[in-house]
Amino acid sequence: MLELGQGSDAPAGDLIKDVSEATFMQDVVEASMQAPVIVDFWAPWCGPCKTLGPALEAAVTKAKGAVTMAKVNVDENQMIAGQMRVQSIPTVYAFYQGQPIDGFQGAVPPSEIDAFVARVVEQSGGSADGGLGDALAAAEEMLEAGEATDAAQTFAAILGEDSNNAAAFGGLARAHLALGEVDQAEAVLNGAPAEIADAQEIEAVFAQIELARQAENAGPVAELMAQVEAEPENYQARLDLAQAQHAAGDAEAAVNTLLDLFRLDREWNDGAAKAQLFTIFDALQPNDPVVLNGRRKLSSMIFA
Repeated sequence: MLELGQGSDAPAGDLIKDVSEATFMQDVVEASMQAPVIVDFWAPWCGPCKTLGPALEAAVTKAKGAVTMAKVNVDENQMIAGQMRVQSIPTVYAFYQGQPIDGFQGAVPPSEIDAFVARVVEQSGGSADGGLGDALAAAEEMLEAGEATDAAQTFAAILGEDSNNAAAFGGLARAHLALGEVDQAEAVLNGAPAEIADAQEIEAVFAQIELARQAENAGPVAELMAQVEAEPENYQARLDLAQAQHAAGDAEAAVNTLLDLFRLDREWNDGAAKAQLFTIFDALQPNDPVVLNGRRKLSSMIFA
C-alpha cells in the first residue's frame, strides 16, 4: 500500500508566517531557494485584504508544503513595500530561487487564487496537490493489476487528505466492486459530499453498480439468444439478453442488442432500451469505442 503524507505536510505555522523587515531575507529570499514563497502585502485597514488573505492562506495550505506564504504588514514594514514598489494593496508576489517570478494586485476570486498557486508551484517543478495525483495514479495501477485491497486502502488514504476528491471516491467504490462488495461500493458513493455527488467519476460507478446488480440475476446468454430468435417480438427477452451479454463481459454485443430493441420500439417499457444504453455508456470511459460507436448509432436513429 502507498503511504501518503510522509514528509509532505507541514504545520500551518511553518506554511504561513508574519514577516518583518528583520526576517524577510530569511523567511522569503532564503526560503525560496527550497520552495516558492508567496508574499502577501496587506494592511489592517484594507478591506479587500480581509477577503484575499484567508483565501490565499487556504490555497497555500491545500498545496501541502509545495509552497509557503509570508504576510507583510505594509504599515509596519514600509521599507520592504517601497523596495518591492508596492503602490496599492493587496499586492501579492511569488518568490523562487531568491527572485520574484509572478504576482498580481487586488482581490481576485478563489478560482484565480488556486490557479495562481498552481502556476507558481509548476514553475518550480513541484506539485500543488501534495502528491495526491501521483497517489491516484498508483491506486489505479493497483486496481488494474488486480490488487483491489491495496487500491482500496490507497484511495481511502487519499480521501483522508482530501475529503472532496471525487476520483478517490469513485476509485474506492470501484475497488469494492472488484472485491465483489456491491453494497459497500454503493455505501461509499452515498457518503460522498453533496458538492461532488454529480461528478462524472461518481456517476460512472453508480452505473457500474446498477449493472453489477443486474448481472447477479442475468440468465444464460445462449438460452436468451435462442429465445430472441424464436420470439422476435419478445422485447423483454431482448432486454434480458443485453443484460446477460454485459454480465458476460461483452459490452459491445449488449449495446448492439439494445440498439436493435430501440429500433424496433423505442417507447417500449418507458424507453427501457435507451435507459439501459445510457447506463452502459455512463459505466464506461467516455472515449471507449463502444461508447462512441453506440452513441453515434443511437443519435442516427433518434434524429433520422
